[in-house]
Amino acid sequence: MMPITANLPKPLLPAGGKPFLQHLIEVLRSVNITEIYILTGFRQQAIKEYFGNGKKFDVKIKYLKQEERLGTAHAIGLGQPYFKSDFICINGDVLVTEKIIRDLLEYRKKHRATIMTLAKVEDPKGYGLVEVIGELVTDIVEKPDGPKSGFVNTGIYIFTPKIFKMINKTPLSKRGEYEITDSLKMLLKQAKVHGKKLTKSHNWMDISMPWDLLNVNELFLKDLKTDIQGKVEPYATLIGEVKVGKGTVIKNGSYIVGPVVIGENSDIGPNCLIRPSTTIGNKCKVGNAVEIKNSILMDNSNVPHHNYVGDSIIGSNCNLGSGTKIANLRLDDKNIKVVVKGELINTGRRKLGVIMGDNVKTGINSTINIGTIIGENTYIGPGAIVKGTIAPNSVIY
Repeated sequence: MMPITANLPKPLLPAGGKPFLQHLIEVLRSVNITEIYILTGFRQQAIKEYFGNGKKFDVKIKYLKQEERLGTAHAIGLGQPYFKSDFICINGDVLVTEKIIRDLLEYRKKHRATIMTLAKVEDPKGYGLVEVIGELVTDIVEKPDGPKSGFVNTGIYIFTPKIFKMINKTPLSKRGEYEITDSLKMLLKQAKVHGKKLTKSHNWMDISMPWDLLNVNELFLKDLKTDIQGKVEPYATLIGEVKVGKGTVIKNGSYIVGPVVIGENSDIGPNCLIRPSTTIGNKCKVGNAVEIKNSILMDNSNVPHHNYVGDSIIGSNCNLGSGTKIANLRLDDKNIKVVVKGELINTGRRKLGVIMGDNVKTGINSTINIGTIIGENTYIGPGAIVKGTIAPNSVIY
């Protein structure tokens, strides 16, 4: 998820106007699951400060900390002193809808055992491929090279306390980690593990690449309801569902087509166009002759004049110089590919602009090509054309 997680833990990335993890907590609360443990690691204090003891979300939150990143089995094993009965376990980087949890709980009424939720994908590479006969899991192949399609582990489980006995026996994997899939494979030899198959209607997503956040943002915004707490001047136009936070001003000539979320104390307009599926954070500026669509603009960032931002994620404390344009569509209309860790990856998106880290400044009339990744603390000079992957702390002229 770099560079947008350079300063922010993934669960706090914004989507649909609130941190990603908040959506999950609200889903759990909606099905009366109110006792929640959050396992933290990277920048744990930021998570604790935001969620606290859970009172403002009408749940009870306690925290566990994984001091060393020793794998998923080690992480879940930290709950052993606290979980004496069956519990739901959810990876913090997957999209979980209310329908998923409700159907999982209903499934459990028939199968009082360990349950894995499964999703069928076209390319299981990078996932744990799960072999199933009927409703019973028979084997798990971690991150296979093939076949071309199959059921994968979604990272949503119901465990019984038996899992801890398996975790305690789990050896280190080739990656030097204790893997929960290895623990489950050991459990398969002693007990039944059921596979609850999800469908497309469950809207499960794995949030593993920055552009996945755009898909999640779009999905969350589909259920948005209009809520205007800021000021809308008389000659601004709002169409569809638009949420405006306290202290925000929508100036004359602004044209906003929902679903759109705008945070608190932001300055919008005059004479700008904000198109659907856009989330704008707190203390942001979207100014004259600016167009934004299907994008996420994080807190304290400015898109102040003569800018186009499409299908992009702009980090915190960024500023686009006048005339900075972000391209988001190939001339041949093909899917956009991005280099990640030296490997060319098909994003699966026809439209993708920039993934911009925090504290990036661009000069006037600079141009950012499709699928560009710009590391944090970077300066893009006036008139510069940038593409590909730009390392953090760069200066581009």
